[in-house]
Amino acid sequence: MIPTLLGVAILVFFMLRVMPGDDVVEMMLRGEGADVPQHIIEAERIRLGLDQPVIMQFFSWMGGLLQGDLGTSMWTGRPVAYELGIRLELSLQVALMATVLAILIALPLGTLSAIFRNTWIDHIIRIVSIAGLAVPSFWLGMLIILFLLTVFRWIPPLTFTPFLEDPLKNLSQLIWPALAVGYRYSAVATRMTRSSILEVMQEDYIRTARAKGVYERLVVARHGMRNALLPVITVIGLEFAFLIGGLVVTEQVFSLNGIGRLFVQAVARGDYTMIQGLVLLVAVAFILVNFLIDLLYAAVDPRIRYS
Repeated sequence: MIPTLLGVAILVFFMLRVMPGDDVVEMMLRGEGADVPQHIIEAERIRLGLDQPVIMQFFSWMGGLLQGDLGTSMWTGRPVAYELGIRLELSLQVALMATVLAILIALPLGTLSAIFRNTWIDHIIRIVSIAGLAVPSFWLGMLIILFLLTVFRWIPPLTFTPFLEDPLKNLSQLIWPALAVGYRYSAVATRMTRSSILEVMQEDYIRTARAKGVYERLVVARHGMRNALLPVITVIGLEFAFLIGGLVVTEQVFSLNGIGRLFVQAVARGDYTMIQGLVLLVAVAFILVNFLIDLLYAAVDPRIRYS
């Protein structure tokens, strides 16, 4: 985990510096066409430390990073950790809600589709899952907003309210983007669940369990599902990690001030330190999720634990 994070930090730092384009100082002071003298531009570069050699900037940033300091935003002047903190709760809650919805939809539908293979139940579930893969979540989000506005003359609140402060108001805002994202998310997990269960149900130990007279429900639940869950857990975990920083367009549709929108703003402004902090946040999410997936493997599959 540590070498991976170190590699990500090195890559993102130097790749941002070699990209062409105006720096953040030019965009801040001359972005609106203002005629700012060059000496003020140079003074601002010195204040931000951009006049130093790139290697010195790197060691200065890494020194702060090892102490838990992600640096200061070049655009807002506030600590990067603060900017991430005020938005992470929203994005994390949407990701968690979308994941829970996806699991509640995918596992039952995927299992039914595998059990009733090539029947009308299977065909309907496959149509629903393929539609989820084909429909972009942001487009579904726009349809949800239009439906709420047309039928109920109501739109979700635009201001984020923490869950502990007002659960009803919080859920009335975030349940809709979670539903739009969770539907597509569940389509991927449904198809993976179906394929995995179909593969497992062909194994010898399944035929042995049936030959012993074990009820079909127990064969599926105890022998089939547990062995089929490993690839499903992988898909669900990686999708969850992606959702933390990947809800860029969906957040724009629902006017959510989360990590995805902050990504867009940081790139548009050329805010190097903010982009570095965001990329590291997503990298940490993926690494931790992969670590938890490995632990779940051992909990779900006794063969991994015994080996």
